[in-house]
Amino acid sequence: MPDAATPLVFHAQAYAEMIGNAYDGYPLEACGLLVGKGSRVHRFVACTNEAASARVYTIPGRELLRAELAAEAEGLEIIGVFHSHTHSEPYPSPTDVAQAPDPGWFYVIVSLKREAPEPRCYRIRDEEISDVPIVVG
Repeated sequence: MPDAATPLVFHAQAYAEMIGNAYDGYPLEACGLLVGKGSRVHRFVACTNEAASARVYTIPGRELLRAELAAEAEGLEIIGVFHSHTHSEPYPSPTDVAQAPDPGWFYVIVSLKREAPEPRCYRIRDEEISDVPIVVG
Protein backbone atom coordinates (compact mmCIF):
# COMPACT_ATOMS: atom_id res chain seq x y z
CA MET A 1 0.00 0.00 0.00
CA PRO A 2 1.46 3.40 -0.95
CA ASP A 3 2.24 5.70 1.97
CA ALA A 4 1.16 9.33 2.43
CA ALA A 5 4.34 10.64 0.73
CA THR A 6 3.58 8.69 -2.46
CA PRO A 7 1.81 11.00 -4.93
CA LEU A 8 -1.53 10.11 -6.43
CA VAL A 9 -0.92 10.00 -10.19
CA PHE A 10 -3.88 10.68 -12.47
CA HIS A 11 -4.20 9.77 -16.12
CA ALA A 12 -4.99 13.18 -17.69
CA GLN A 13 -8.43 12.12 -18.95
CA ALA A 14 -9.48 10.73 -15.55
CA TYR A 15 -8.38 13.98 -13.89
CA ALA A 16 -10.32 16.13 -16.39
CA GLU A 17 -13.43 13.97 -15.94
CA MET A 18 -13.22 14.33 -12.15
CA ILE A 19 -12.93 18.15 -12.33
CA GLY A 20 -15.79 18.26 -14.86
CA ASN A 21 -17.92 16.12 -12.56
CA ALA A 22 -17.35 18.58 -9.69
CA TYR A 23 -18.81 21.36 -11.85
CA ASP A 24 -21.61 19.15 -13.22
CA GLY A 25 -22.83 18.45 -9.68
CA TYR A 26 -22.83 22.07 -8.55
CA PRO A 27 -24.54 23.42 -6.43
CA LEU A 28 -24.63 19.99 -4.76
CA GLU A 29 -21.57 17.98 -3.79
CA ALA A 30 -20.46 15.70 -6.59
CA CYS A 31 -18.77 12.37 -5.94
CA GLY A 32 -17.07 9.52 -7.72
CA LEU A 33 -14.62 6.66 -7.47
CA LEU A 34 -10.98 6.43 -8.49
CA VAL A 35 -10.11 3.18 -10.26
CA GLY A 36 -6.52 2.12 -10.74
CA LYS A 37 -3.59 0.24 -9.30
CA GLY A 38 -1.37 1.27 -6.38
CA SER A 39 -1.26 5.05 -6.55
CA ARG A 40 -2.12 5.42 -10.25
CA VAL A 41 -5.65 6.46 -11.28
CA HIS A 42 -6.53 4.89 -14.63
CA ARG A 43 -10.21 5.77 -14.66
CA PHE A 44 -12.71 8.04 -12.92
CA VAL A 45 -16.22 6.73 -12.26
CA ALA A 46 -18.83 9.44 -11.66
CA CYS A 47 -21.41 8.45 -9.06
CA THR A 48 -24.77 9.74 -7.90
CA ASN A 49 -24.76 11.73 -4.68
CA GLU A 50 -27.58 9.81 -3.06
CA ALA A 51 -27.70 12.42 -0.26
CA ALA A 52 -28.50 15.14 -2.86
CA SER A 53 -26.82 17.66 -0.56
CA ALA A 54 -24.44 20.61 -0.76
CA ARG A 55 -22.86 19.49 2.54
CA VAL A 56 -22.47 15.68 2.40
CA TYR A 57 -22.27 12.90 -0.15
CA THR A 58 -23.31 9.27 -0.21
CA ILE A 59 -22.38 6.87 -3.01
CA PRO A 60 -25.16 4.32 -3.60
CA GLY A 61 -24.09 0.77 -2.71
CA ARG A 62 -25.21 -0.51 -6.09
CA GLU A 63 -22.91 1.98 -7.92
CA LEU A 64 -19.98 1.07 -5.66
CA LEU A 65 -20.49 -2.64 -6.30
CA ARG A 66 -20.81 -2.09 -10.07
CA ALA A 67 -17.56 -0.08 -10.07
CA GLU A 68 -15.76 -2.73 -7.99
CA LEU A 69 -16.82 -5.54 -10.32
CA ALA A 70 -15.84 -3.58 -13.46
CA ALA A 71 -12.46 -2.70 -11.93
CA GLU A 72 -11.81 -6.35 -11.00
CA ALA A 73 -12.64 -7.44 -14.53
CA GLU A 74 -9.88 -5.09 -15.77
CA GLY A 75 -7.36 -6.22 -13.17
CA LEU A 76 -7.76 -2.93 -11.31
CA GLU A 77 -9.34 -1.85 -8.04
CA ILE A 78 -10.99 1.12 -6.40
CA ILE A 79 -8.12 3.08 -4.89
CA GLY A 80 -10.01 6.12 -3.70
CA VAL A 81 -12.98 8.42 -3.68
CA PHE A 82 -13.57 11.99 -4.81
CA HIS A 83 -16.09 14.57 -3.72
CA SER A 84 -16.47 18.29 -4.12
CA HIS A 85 -16.81 21.04 -1.56
CA THR A 86 -18.97 23.70 -3.13
CA HIS A 87 -18.30 26.56 -0.71
CA SER A 88 -15.56 25.42 1.64
CA GLU A 89 -11.85 24.64 1.62
CA PRO A 90 -10.59 21.39 0.08
CA TYR A 91 -9.96 19.80 3.47
CA PRO A 92 -11.77 16.83 5.04
CA SER A 93 -14.65 17.84 7.29
CA PRO A 94 -15.32 15.92 10.52
CA THR A 95 -18.06 14.08 8.57
CA ASP A 96 -15.59 13.17 5.81
CA VAL A 97 -13.18 11.77 8.40
CA ALA A 98 -15.88 9.82 10.25
CA GLN A 99 -17.18 8.32 6.99
CA ALA A 100 -13.78 7.42 5.48
CA PRO A 101 -14.46 3.76 4.60
CA ASP A 102 -10.97 2.45 3.81
CA PRO A 103 -7.62 3.47 5.31
CA GLY A 104 -5.91 2.33 2.09
CA TRP A 105 -7.89 4.73 -0.11
CA PHE A 106 -6.95 8.13 -1.42
CA TYR A 107 -9.49 10.86 -0.58
CA VAL A 108 -9.65 13.65 -3.15
CA ILE A 109 -11.59 16.83 -2.45
CA VAL A 110 -12.10 19.48 -5.11
CA SER A 111 -13.13 22.87 -3.76
CA LEU A 112 -15.20 25.13 -6.00
CA LYS A 113 -15.03 28.00 -3.49
CA ARG A 114 -12.77 30.16 -5.67
CA GLU A 115 -12.50 31.03 -9.36
CA ALA A 116 -10.42 27.93 -10.23
CA PRO A 117 -11.05 24.41 -8.87
CA GLU A 118 -8.73 23.43 -6.03
CA PRO A 119 -8.05 19.68 -5.82
CA ARG A 120 -6.32 18.22 -2.78
CA CYS A 121 -5.65 14.62 -1.82
CA TYR A 122 -5.42 12.97 1.58
CA ARG A 123 -5.00 9.69 3.38
CA ILE A 124 -7.29 9.22 6.37
CA ARG A 125 -6.19 6.55 8.85
CA ASP A 126 -7.51 6.28 12.39
CA GLU A 127 -8.96 9.80 12.02
CA GLU A 128 -5.49 11.18 11.17
CA ILE A 129 -5.32 13.22 7.96
CA SER A 130 -2.17 13.23 5.80
CA ASP A 131 -1.63 15.36 2.68
CA VAL A 132 -0.81 13.51 -0.52
CA PRO A 133 0.58 15.26 -3.60
CA ILE A 134 -1.39 15.01 -6.87
CA VAL A 135 0.38 14.50 -10.20
CA VAL A 136 -1.38 14.60 -13.57
CA GLY A 137 0.25 12.93 -16.54
